[in-house]
Amino acid sequence: MKVLIQRSTKSSVTVNNQVVGSIGEGLTLFVGFAKNDTLQILEKMKEKIINMRIFSNDRGKFDYSLLDITGELLLIPQFTLFADTSHGRRPEFFKAMSPDEATKMFDTFYEMCKEDIRINNVQKGIFGADMKVNVYNDGPVSIMVEIGDAS
Repeated sequence: MKVLIQRSTKSSVTVNNQVVGSIGEGLTLFVGFAKNDTLQILEKMKEKIINMRIFSNDRGKFDYSLLDITGELLLIPQFTLFADTSHGRRPEFFKAMSPDEATKMFDTFYEMCKEDIRINNVQKGIFGADMKVNVYNDGPVSIMVEIGDAS
């Protein structure tokens, strides 16, 4: 599993000119799944992300987590995180989970986050849709997190 985390002051995702998810201060997560990802990996990733200290204190040092600031989450499905560009000019996606399986994993990851009472607000994009994502990246801070056989 790979997740590109972007610390944001606000973010939204639009499908067919309609906003389907939006958050205030928090994290925008671009989420991709590898063929062998499991439910245990989802839980481990959720805990890692919400406890990662990437929000600044008054001295500008990363000191606070999403939970510390009562932040929000926007989840965006992003299979292209598994692009292999080592050969030719067209990316290949052999390591990415199949769309049917990845849709289920994404929905499960969303539900895990949504059901976690420690997280203030959880929103999401639509798997397989043509999404327009607006991220007001704060910092900018962007961090790639990989768990499992993601490489």
